[in-house]
Amino acid sequence: MKTLSIIIPVFNEEKTIAELLRRVFGVPLFGWKKEVVVVDDGSDDNSKIKIQNAELQLKNQNLIIISHEKNRGKGAAVLTGIKKATGDVIIIQDADLEYDPNDYPALLRAFNQGAPVVYGSRNLKKTGRGYFFCQWGGKILTAFFNLLFGTKLTDINTGYKLFRADIIRGLNLESSGFEFCEEATAKTVRAGYQIKEVAVGYRPRKFSEGKKIRIKDGPIGFWTLLKYRFKR
Repeated sequence: MKTLSIIIPVFNEEKTIAELLRRVFGVPLFGWKKEVVVVDDGSDDNSKIKIQNAELQLKNQNLIIISHEKNRGKGAAVLTGIKKATGDVIIIQDADLEYDPNDYPALLRAFNQGAPVVYGSRNLKKTGRGYFFCQWGGKILTAFFNLLFGTKLTDINTGYKLFRADIIRGLNLESSGFEFCEEATAKTVRAGYQIKEVAVGYRPRKFSEGKKIRIKDGPIGFWTLLKYRFKR
């Protein structure tokens, strides 16, 4: 039986992490085992306590918990998780409940049909869209990516990115922040892998609920795309 490693980067998500873990372990994955790797990225709220309590409640589950002493960024947390993951396939799962683990079967179905890299696109069906700058910033970044790389993707900044484990390890990722999305996608395409997109749901949250992406992350994303398009 193959194993799906679910990497969950966490930074100050005390309100959602326990429920997210309940949902992750609750979704049935026929023919797959789950390995959940939670990386607390230097949270200074009660996230660590919530994770520890969830571990006690989810005893006998395949749960790995890692902590960064200081906040290093989402990308850094994901990279730590990749190093610890032992599964055949790796997926990134945000801890904020914007994405629903019930979409795992659709992503895995595409993988089983021969796609080694699968992205869950928020733009392939009608979903919640959230803040204007987030919605259109993502669309503009995706359009810019398609122009640079000759692709036809619809959502490069999706939180749901699923990779065959050897592929994501072979990309030699290095980004520590949200620009992880741009780097991972650029290196995947440059390495010759096609990205299959499937429709997923999306429930955007507000800044008052803890949303962390900011306008400054847009220019960083553009620069990251240019960097990895032309970097030798």
